[in-house]
Parts: sequence; structure tokens; C-alpha cells
Amino acid sequence: MDINNTKSRLMLVTLLITAFALTATAQSTIARVGGTVLDPAGFSLAGAQVEFDYSSGARLSTTTGSDGEFARSLPAWGAYTVHVEATGFATTTQQLDLSASTGNLTLRLERVASPSQDVIVSTDVGQISLDSPDPSQKVMVREELLDANPGRPGAPISIPGMPIETAAGGIKAPQYFVPGVAGDHGEPIAQYVAVGNYLASNNLSANAHGNGYADPNIYVSAVLGSVGTDGGAFNVLEGNHSLNLAAIYSPRPQVRRFITLTGDYRDIDLSAGLSPVDPAKKAWIAIEANYGNGLMRTLEHRQQYKWNAMRVFDPGNHEIALLSIGYYGHSHEGNLVPIGYGVQVNDTIDPRQQDQTHTGILAANDIWKIGARDELSSSGFFRTYNLTLFSNFGEGLIRQSEFRTVEGAEVRESHKFTSWLEVLSGLDYNEDDIRRDNLDHYLSADPHVLGPFLKVLANDITIREVAPFVAVRGDLGPHVQFYAGLRHEQIEMNNTDMIKPSQSYDAWRRFENPKATVAWTPGTGPAHWLPSASFSIGQAFFTQDPRISAAEGSTPEADVLASPFERSHSEQLVLEKEVGRTDVRVTFGRTTTTATLAKIDPDNGLAEDEGPGTLKYLTASVRHQFNFGMIQTIFSKADARDDDTGLPTLEAPRTIFDALTTLDKLPFGLHGRAEYEYVGHKLLDVGNPDHPEQYEAIPVGETRIALVRPFMDGRLQLGVNGMIARGYTGQTTETFAPGWKIGDSPPACAAGVDGIANNFNCGTVERAVGIRMVSWVGGSISWRFGNGN
Repeated sequence: MDINNTKSRLMLVTLLITAFALTATAQSTIARVGGTVLDPAGFSLAGAQVEFDYSSGARLSTTTGSDGEFARSLPAWGAYTVHVEATGFATTTQQLDLSASTGNLTLRLERVASPSQDVIVSTDVGQISLDSPDPSQKVMVREELLDANPGRPGAPISIPGMPIETAAGGIKAPQYFVPGVAGDHGEPIAQYVAVGNYLASNNLSANAHGNGYADPNIYVSAVLGSVGTDGGAFNVLEGNHSLNLAAIYSPRPQVRRFITLTGDYRDIDLSAGLSPVDPAKKAWIAIEANYGNGLMRTLEHRQQYKWNAMRVFDPGNHEIALLSIGYYGHSHEGNLVPIGYGVQVNDTIDPRQQDQTHTGILAANDIWKIGARDELSSSGFFRTYNLTLFSNFGEGLIRQSEFRTVEGAEVRESHKFTSWLEVLSGLDYNEDDIRRDNLDHYLSADPHVLGPFLKVLANDITIREVAPFVAVRGDLGPHVQFYAGLRHEQIEMNNTDMIKPSQSYDAWRRFENPKATVAWTPGTGPAHWLPSASFSIGQAFFTQDPRISAAEGSTPEADVLASPFERSHSEQLVLEKEVGRTDVRVTFGRTTTTATLAKIDPDNGLAEDEGPGTLKYLTASVRHQFNFGMIQTIFSKADARDDDTGLPTLEAPRTIFDALTTLDKLPFGLHGRAEYEYVGHKLLDVGNPDHPEQYEAIPVGETRIALVRPFMDGRLQLGVNGMIARGYTGQTTETFAPGWKIGDSPPACAAGVDGIANNFNCGTVERAVGIRMVSWVGGSISWRFGNGN
């Protein structure tokens, strides 16, 4: 036996026990308060923000768990002003004298927020939880009259600092983007539908049009309770695609009965919601029908139909949430046109372009409160999805189409050892079964007929993800919290190539994604003037499109499988300081990514090579709340580069600025909201021997305005909304067929121009292209049955 080693181990154990005892002693001397937050119907409310304002000026906050309970350490017993906020509810403020004999508090929110309110809740940098460990997390609510695109397709909510763009009009799904991340590619940004505490993925891996696309058109915007965003790489509950951003849409557990008509001279939208008269019953169904011709010169002849429905049961110690979504959409559409020539070509280079999509989602979540310390969640979802998209990117009309089913399931258990130590463990499973993932190229340039077509790609694909995960969260004294987690990814890619069977393969890949966060708050002592701070690190991944070709003369499986997995390593520092009712937050971030093959080129079916890259960014936000509203500004600066060449990442924005204000006490009883969004320069193409010219995107600015006037205690609401915009969104570059000029028939290429039978890559004239932006104004009228609030 090694005596020295034995002594060292005994000494280490003694030190750990001593540290544990000291920490426990320190905890016992701190005043702690706990309790429950209830909604107006008396049900426990998860995710409510509870803030304790002390007479010294200190502000201490916490968030209720899934059972509506909260606990918080206080600097001392005494008089506090307690604020309770929750998305969709009016803020409640109480003056309380707290002492050791106070016992558990019961805080009730008395009324639902008025339809004009915007609620922004940012996670306290010094407060992290097992479900929300990312201190940069932000949750925002928009009511139906203040949507980003009222009465039109697109993202239902405009998230400040996260612009939206698309490469087409009509119903084509737009994508959020962030500084340094290309917007229309979709891959490194995750989207989820929250059902209870379950995150059902809305990303479509290996999508026929663009890998990882997510379609926000599926929501009836009136039933959305909130949308949350975080850094993506720092939470074990978030998996594929969550490299740079995760956006989480959360439906409301309760919806008042309503009917809303929205429109302008070219579009009309009707939505309605039904719910039980008894407000204690958490059930609703909402439907929406939309018809219109859009804002561009080419008429869309758009039709959209959707339903969203939810039911929440509370049998005993269980809370069971069921969600159903259905969507069908069809439209003709403009597409990318040479910048500056949108009017001349009627906003399309090919009038045959159109899009058809339908999808259905069923999801369930069961939260079982086993006891005071244990909670077990069981969840699952099933989805079908179909896409048929006709586009022309300068080298001929193509059709991208697919049908898929998606299944997912998750089981997770959390255990609270003490008020300052808790753990989470579980297993997540997701499977995409994509059939007829096809790319077809049409051979006719006649704008009135489709003509014969040639198949470029035809694949059946299965992507499976099996991910056990574990996380722990704890307090290290009154000022420091920590979170550490590990997600063990096991990914299967099964690619059956119908055209080139030799390129088919089936293989698994395994890798670890660790995550960690440490957060510090200064408290009320001598360091109270310092900002709260947190530092996070995390690894993440996404699966690129497996429909790629192996290098000549190499083993197909080895080369193919070396590329479609992209790994990332992220680091994030967040600083936050509250001064009065003003919150200042600064986030520094750095993400490195591995080399990979990226999205499929729509004209030749080949994957684009992306080398290893580094993204550095800084985001600063200032938010000030006053008695009748708030104002918030966000400024982001980023530098994204290819590590091999040192050149900037193409199409990645370098500067984003956003200013948002909400005013609830305007003259004549009006409630207002205005937002200005600016996306600065970004490099589109650095040039090459064939096209030496460098292209840079023209900056884009948008101003959104919304006004609403409630009548009859809020039952009747009249609204006006609009947008002032110039320029082109979705800017990129495309190469056009030889000899094509503005005003000609649709460009087209013959097959095999470079000796490859089904390659249509004939473009010789490169152009900067985009979608022409149009200013608009519209109106809405809404009736809420029963109590308008």
C-alpha cells in the first residue's frame, strides 16, 4: 500500500467534508423565502418571474419551476416590494414584511395582460435552472394585433435583434438569423415547439429545399404565448441544429374565445378561437384561413389553412398537455431577381414558380410530480410533412419535393437533493424518415408550360438521433451558481441513392457534447456596484444533407461520412447591470466549427464545401421600463471567417441594430408599438477567376408600426399596422444562363453542359439577387367574447 497516496486521499476527503460543512453552515444563516405562484384560475404557473426589491436597492429574482414553486435567498428579513410577472398576465406588485415565521407565500396573478401589451422577460444572469441554463435566454410575447406579418405568411413574431429573411415570396418559410450566421441556410439555428416542458423539433433535416429549414407558418399567431431564444449550445435539452441559436415557440395553456379579421387591399385573413366558458378548463382550438396576392407585382394567388389545438389535464399529481397542429398552404411566388430590376421583371424571372406544403403534428407531454423532490416527464410527438417547390435560380426551372414522417420521444427525471443542488437525467430520441427527397430539372424555357424534366437527385433518407443526457445545477454559496451537463449523441444516417446506388450507405456516428455555465451575482455587499456575470461553454452539432457525392477513386462511405456532421465549440460571456428600471446587458461570444459539406446546390445537386470557421460577436442591449411602456435597443457586431482562407463567411451579416418601443397610454386610448431594424453590409461573393467581381449586400432597414384601440372593456379592438421598407431581402448571388437578359423568357440550361449527364450548371453571368421589399399598411378588427381582458 502507498502510504503517501493514502494520506493524500484522506486529506482530500477531509477538505471536501469541511468545505461542504462550511457551505451548509453559510446556507443556514441566509434568509430564504419560498412559495407558489397561481394564475387567475388558481392553477400553478410555471415560468413566472418573482422579484424581491429590498430597501437597500437590491433586486433579487427567481423563476417558478414546472410546479409553480419558487425559492430565493434574501440578504435579510424585512420589508420587500414583490413583483410577479408571467407571459400573458398583468404584473402583480405587493408590499410584504418577510420574516422567518412568514412561511410559504402564495402569490396570485389576478388578470390576463391586455391585448396590446408586449412582455419581455430576460433570464437573470445570476439565476440559472436545469430547464433554462443559458443566461442569455430571452422570452418575448407578442399578441395577435402586433405580429411581425399580420394577415400574411411568415414568422409570426419579430424578435428584436434577430432579423428574418427569405429567398422567395408566397408561403416559403422564412428563417431567423443572427450576427455572423447566414440567414437563408437555416442549418445552425434550431426551432422548437414547446409542449409542457417538452421541446419538439420543428427543423427539417435534409429538407428538399434547404437543410434544416423550419416552417413558422404552422402557427395561428393568436395562440402563441411566447417565443424564447438562447445561444443553442449550452443546454442538454437542445440537440441537432442548435449551434448558434435556438428559438422556442410556446402556445398558451388558455385562450379566450375570439374572432379576428385582418387585411389590406390585396390580402385577407380570418382567424378564430374557441375555448370552454369555464376558465378553469385549459382547452382551446384555433383556426385560420388566409387568401391573398401578396405585395409584389407577380400575384401569389395564395391560400393557407391551419388549425392549432391544445388540451391540458391535471389528474392528481400529473399535468398532461396535448397539442395538435395542421397546416396546408399553396401559392405562386416571386423569387430571387437581379437587384435593382424587381419592377422591370415583375418580381420574378419565371412565372411558373410556386410552392405547396402541408404538415400535421401531434405532441404530448406528461409531467408527474412524484413527490416534493422528484419529477418525471414523458413526452413524444409525430409529424408528417410534404413539400413541392418550383424555383428558378438562373439556370432553369427546378422542382424540389419530399414526403417525410418525423417521430420523437423523451423521458427525463429531475431530483432535488436540497434547495441548492438538483440533477436532471434523461433520454431523447428523434427520427426523420424522408421519402422521395427529389430534385428535378425542367427542360422548357416556355413560361406557360412545365415541359419534360430530368431527375437530378432521388433519395430515401433516415436520420436517427439517440441522446442520453445528464445535468446538475447547484449553488456555491449565496453569489455563485453552476450548471454542468453532458449530451451523448448517437446519430445514424441511412442514405439510399436511387440514381447512384453505389453512393448509398448506412452508418452511425457517436460524439459527446458537454455544456457548462458558472454565474455570479454581487449581492448587496461591497461589490454591489459590479455587474452580474456568467461564463458558458458548450459543444453542439448538426447533420448536414447526406445527399453528397464521394470523391473520385475513394471509398464512398469513408469520404461521404467524413463530411455531413458539423461540430461546434462555443464560449459565451454575459454581463448584466440593472440601474433603477434600466437593464444593460453585454454578451461576448465565440464559436468555432469544423469543416463540412454544406447545402446542396439546387442546379447541379452537389454539396458546397465549407472549411472550418470562427465566429466572434458582441451584442449589447439596453432596456428601460416606465409606467406606460418600455424602450429597448440592441446592437450586434460580428466577424465570421473561414479558417483556411481567412476570408469572411459569405452572406453572414456583420452589423445588426434594432430599436423597439411599446407605449400603452397614447392619446385617444391608443396602444402602440414601433420597431426599427437594420442589417448592415455583408459579403456575398469574394470573386473567382471566372467571376472576379466582388459582391457586397446593400444594407436593409425596416420600420414596423402597430396601433390598437380597444373598446367595450377590451372586447372590441381595432388595429392599424404597417411597415416601411426599401431594398432587397434574401440577398445572395446566382449565375444565369448564357445570353439571358432582363425581360427575356425564363433562363434555362441544357443538361450535361460540362460532361455530367444531369448537371445543369451552365451559368456564366453572375449577378447579385434578392427579393424586392415593399412598404405596406393594413388593418384589423377583433372581437373577444366574454371579458375582453
